[in-house]
Amino acid sequence: MTTGTSSPGAGGPFIDTVVVHCPAKTNLELRVGAARTEIGNRHPLRTLYCALSLADSVRLTRRPEGSGVSLALQGPHLGGLSVSGPSAYRNHAVRALLAAAQAYGRLPDVAISITKRIPVGAGLGGGSTDAAGVLLGVNALWQLHEPPAAWETIASGLGADMPFCLHGGLAYGSGYGETITLVEDSSEVAQHCRSLGLLGETLIGAYRQQLPTAEVYAAFDRLGSCPDDANDLQRASLTLHPRSREAIDLALGAGARHAFVSGSGPSVVACVDGGGVADAVRQAWLEGGAVDWIHRAESPAWPYVE
Repeated sequence: MTTGTSSPGAGGPFIDTVVVHCPAKTNLELRVGAARTEIGNRHPLRTLYCALSLADSVRLTRRPEGSGVSLALQGPHLGGLSVSGPSAYRNHAVRALLAAAQAYGRLPDVAISITKRIPVGAGLGGGSTDAAGVLLGVNALWQLHEPPAAWETIASGLGADMPFCLHGGLAYGSGYGETITLVEDSSEVAQHCRSLGLLGETLIGAYRQQLPTAEVYAAFDRLGSCPDDANDLQRASLTLHPRSREAIDLALGAGARHAFVSGSGPSVVACVDGGGVADAVRQAWLEGGAVDWIHRAESPAWPYVE
């Protein structure tokens, strides 16, 4: 967090720039119900969210009064993201800034610069966590001193995963994912997840190909889920993206305790805590050509403001 001169009446140093580190998310369990017309054909969900230390960085800098919002993107995983034209205003991060400005009666005179490390359209919540990072960032930039929970209403209006991304760690999600119950790191649930090998060191196998969430849900509506999968969307995702199945099989064969599609896919998360399992899975993926990129991460993780 960069500070400058004191702001008259602000009660503290004037803040020019804030940087927020925004972790990816996965779903250790994801149960999906049938689409319901009363919630806009959305599917009711029950999930156990988990944040991963693979993170984007969101930098917010004040702009001159009346100059509005600007967006800049950099990094190796931009996909089809755009910083110009109407598509820029559909970016989750820009929408989050505009919603925050409206809610708190502020001008959205902020430059947003995002370094993308989380692949786009990967089932890892990259867009959602960037938007949550903007909300956490303006909380500091505008010296609002709100707790993260105060931003949940705005976040839930922008996307199902965003309320969780404000907090990170572990949390149960319900509704269509937007209603969360935080799980303490010292809780029996977290300890049980550790005993099962679901937390700790992970490898993420990611792809150049994106899987639009709507296509995965449409396939789920046709195919249903496999009873052996902890993720009800996994069958649909693997049908649309067979390489993910290869990555799961290779990871389990190399010693991973668990390997599964992250959210709606196509990314695969392999739980590799302990010994040389991470190296064995990495080698199997590389030799088998099962993934395009490999990222190492720890779980759970939390967002933080510099």
